[in-house]
Amino acid sequence: MSGGAASTRSTPIPGICLDCAADPGAGGRCRACGSPRLIRHAELHALHIAHLDCDAFYAAIEKRDDPSLQDRPVIIGGGRRGVVSTACYIARIKGVRSAMPMFQALKLCPDAVVLKPDMAKYAAVGRQIRAMMLELTPLVEPLSIDEAFLDLDGTERLHKATPATILARFVLKLSREVGISASIGLAPNKFLAKIASDLDKPRGFSVIGAAEAKAFLGPRPVSSIWGVGPAFQNRLLSDGLRTIGDLQRADRADLARRYGAMGLRLAELSHGEDRRSVTPDRPTKSVSSETTFNEDVADRDELARTLWRLCEKVARRLKAANISGRTVTLKLKTPDFRTITRSHGLSNPTRLAHRLFEEGERLLSAEADGRKAYRLIGIGASDLVSADTADLPDLLDRRPAKLGAAEAAIDRLRDRFGSDFVQRGIGFTPRPRVSGKDEG
Repeated sequence: MSGGAASTRSTPIPGICLDCAADPGAGGRCRACGSPRLIRHAELHALHIAHLDCDAFYAAIEKRDDPSLQDRPVIIGGGRRGVVSTACYIARIKGVRSAMPMFQALKLCPDAVVLKPDMAKYAAVGRQIRAMMLELTPLVEPLSIDEAFLDLDGTERLHKATPATILARFVLKLSREVGISASIGLAPNKFLAKIASDLDKPRGFSVIGAAEAKAFLGPRPVSSIWGVGPAFQNRLLSDGLRTIGDLQRADRADLARRYGAMGLRLAELSHGEDRRSVTPDRPTKSVSSETTFNEDVADRDELARTLWRLCEKVARRLKAANISGRTVTLKLKTPDFRTITRSHGLSNPTRLAHRLFEEGERLLSAEADGRKAYRLIGIGASDLVSADTADLPDLLDRRPAKLGAAEAAIDRLRDRFGSDFVQRGIGFTPRPRVSGKDEG
């Protein structure tokens, strides 16, 4: 594995300068620009699967847009009742991490600048970066707004460079044109590329080759494998499987007997084997939105008012993507951070706010009795299908057609005059005490 160290051999292994993307030559500094930031690896120019991950994406954009924040710790998230969406590396040095409760983050880093997320701005930058990646290869598989897999196999003739050099140039272009940095993992497959991109952040470029994969993975904890969460990790630990090396030494048939299909997956990944291809345009699995309250809320009407506004957001996103959902899921979080989810399948899929709210409110009624308080509420639609089959009327219930026509008219008015131009009656009641953090 290589993460930027130079070689002192008289005949150097292949290398790239991370500050100019040139062949650095044999020394410890680039012969073209003098930089010591070199990446060398025997398989450097033979690999073509990459994982690109932007560094502290939200915080990096805010620092780009406000230079006064450059040397200050920045946390993106809700109010004191919210959680950390992301933190810059200055704040991370103090121990701040994503998904950490904000009050805990501010204890660790009391001088941090806390900013509410501007998702519209971040999404616009994400689209810009996605378009830039597609100029390199059509095989781009997004994982989130700020990370993706790329398969650059067969692109050398077009770009007149190896995939490693293309990626090094891309990161420099990203810094120059977008104003943010990213880290690259280059490997024979997606599993190893994802691990590699985390090895040397920020501004990292790490390589894990096929020849070293098994030895590299051996000492790492089993939790390094995708799909091994805390519960499954504890099960593996109880069975004496602490490291990936323990999985490598285990019998594959025994792993399959114990853990089913996941056992076979563990056996393959532990040896650095991953047959998944980079698949563009992965289907969206769900569309959701949630809000954290500044103070715990027990009042059912107040919870319902917030739920309606979240249903409108989810409906707008479903309509924009021309999809609908067969399953509605309500999410609640208690003051002690326990998450409650309740789901209900629909007889036919929907993309209407009214139907989302109708199902969500029914699920809410079983949980909100005025005695239990909640710090967060959310609503989501999953089991997604095309909108062509959504909200079909039947002989006994003509409401979907009427609701669909009404919402379409309201959407047209909002597109023309703004999102607050038309409101349902529930929207005129006092607004709930929310932090403004929409995590959808």
